[in-house]
Amino acid sequence: MNLTEIKYEKKGEIAWITLFRPEKLNAFTAVMLQEWRTLLETIEKDNSCRVVIVQGEGKSWSAGVDLSVFQKTKIEPGFKMWEDGMAIMALLENMPQVTIAKLNGYCFTGALEILMAFDLIVAADEAKIGDTHAKFGIPPKWGMTQRLREQVGLRKAKELSFTAKTISGKEAEAIGLVNQSVPLAALQETTENLANQIIKNSAQTISAIKHLYQYGNLHTLKEGLDYEIEFKVELTDKIDTLKNFKKEI
Repeated sequence: MNLTEIKYEKKGEIAWITLFRPEKLNAFTAVMLQEWRTLLETIEKDNSCRVVIVQGEGKSWSAGVDLSVFQKTKIEPGFKMWEDGMAIMALLENMPQVTIAKLNGYCFTGALEILMAFDLIVAADEAKIGDTHAKFGIPPKWGMTQRLREQVGLRKAKELSFTAKTISGKEAEAIGLVNQSVPLAALQETTENLANQIIKNSAQTISAIKHLYQYGNLHTLKEGLDYEIEFKVELTDKIDTLKNFKKEI
């Protein structure tokens, strides 16, 4: 696969994706989103991959959509960049692998929209996060008003969107937008440790649990409870562990 605006490396059971336009704060272009989408579609089918980690090159995770795009068009339904962004979020939320954002720096607007589709987020204390749609007069189209409200609460979401202010990784942790925030120097080790904790467990069970969480997120509590009771899946990757557990009892 010929990649020009992202980098990819597979280390054992972990896939590392790096957004790679550091001179432009890794701002999204049509090329970057297409490459990202295609790569995730490939990883999704790779049973040897357990965790996908996405980071940004340099001092930014991503500044969002490259503003030069808006001088030519709008990110609206039907536009290829809009479609690719929506597809990336659907993949992050539904692929069997656990998806982790390693949030190392700036994360604004469209990047924040995509960020919220990850299963887990580890941020640097120094990270700067914000919904700047109102600052630039751009209406959100990738789910900002729905995911942000769901993840941090309605009033806090309105505050962030109406003021267009930025918050740090620590502040994002306090409102539940990210799982944890650590000093930038510890971000790599913390993210790797989290991934390795996940890998120790049943991949099939994690995939099933992820599916159930996603179903529940899109349905009522009653529908989710009923679905979980009826949900059936064959789990075979921890049979030996279960047998040993029974022997110990």
